[in-house]
Amino acid sequence: MKETPRVAFFADSYLEVNGVAMTCNRFVEFAKRRSLPFLCIYAGPQTEKRIDGSVSNLALKRSLASIPLDEDLAYDPFFQRHINRVLRELMEFKPDVIHVTGINDVSIIGAYLAWKLKLPLIASWHTNVHEFAATRARKLLRFLPASVLDPLARTIERRIMQGTVLYYRMPKVILSPNQELVAELGRRTKRESRIMGRGVDAKFFSPAKRTSSDGIFRIGSVGRLRAEKNVRVLVDVEKAFLAAGIVDFEILVVGEGSERAFLEENLSHGRFTGFLCGEKLAEAYANMDVFLFSSETDAFGNVAQEANASGVPAIVSDKGGPKFIIREGETGQVAHQRSDYAKYALELYHDRAKLDVMKNKSRQSALSNSWDSIFESVYDGYEAAIRIHKEEAAAKL
Repeated sequence: MKETPRVAFFADSYLEVNGVAMTCNRFVEFAKRRSLPFLCIYAGPQTEKRIDGSVSNLALKRSLASIPLDEDLAYDPFFQRHINRVLRELMEFKPDVIHVTGINDVSIIGAYLAWKLKLPLIASWHTNVHEFAATRARKLLRFLPASVLDPLARTIERRIMQGTVLYYRMPKVILSPNQELVAELGRRTKRESRIMGRGVDAKFFSPAKRTSSDGIFRIGSVGRLRAEKNVRVLVDVEKAFLAAGIVDFEILVVGEGSERAFLEENLSHGRFTGFLCGEKLAEAYANMDVFLFSSETDAFGNVAQEANASGVPAIVSDKGGPKFIIREGETGQVAHQRSDYAKYALELYHDRAKLDVMKNKSRQSALSNSWDSIFESVYDGYEAAIRIHKEEAAAKL
């Protein structure tokens, strides 16, 4: 870069416990460590501004009218009351580019002010909201006959995707976590579409943190226990192990959500830890033998990469982004049908030599995924957005 751009970053998820918030925090840490001029705007428990090195942080409080979207994420229909405060901060900071991270309340303000101030806008896609909405609709309306529910869910998914694409036509550049989305969004929006993967801290997540030596085969799951995560597959896996006469296994479930009650009732070999973070989370990963991530709606799937860094092969869905993380047959397996999760887990239970090889390859693969290289590519995206914005402005003269 000839001159480091001043970035105003609107993080829809920042203080929450999820992969998007983790990525946003990593990005802010990167900007601070590199002494890059950076303004981070997010929703917080109270409205306040804080300076941390080269990074200015502006937290904005959501109202009591906020609508829950997930365990700790919400949408505030009155969040736009903060527009003037954010405008003042932008006028003082003088950004060269505005980066929004989705279509929630924080980013909507960022997109509006980019238009108002005629600033280049770049957007990153982190969540397949259309698939999330359709999955939740199926759960809420499961009392309907399939002949009604199936077309209704497809309509919901299609309409939300159409609306989301219209929103993502506003930025000059779109960043997505996997090549499938890069191609799809580029085709639909006619905007420059680039990859923005995610890294992993291979020093923090490490097989060296394993503490278990009881000989129990552990199948792990980490993440929100929600319908869209397809976590009921864990029950299928347990049934397959028991049907094979296997009892020396455990299903380690890390996370919270509305599906926990069902899993607790239906898993006789389940152990539930709730949400974990820090060293306890790293230890939980390292104590697993196989990681199972059955979500069909994740655009990336940080948890599969964290499992690999911990020396744990992952079994993932053939839908969404996680299939791009693992190397099939080497660092994990891709489940093409529901029964494949149990099939591959049983194979690794019986073939410990193969499991040991896959554990080693999983670790080696994760070591090559650097956060810094990913964030440097984001700054390349900023340069592109600024260039396109200037070219379009010149063409209007």
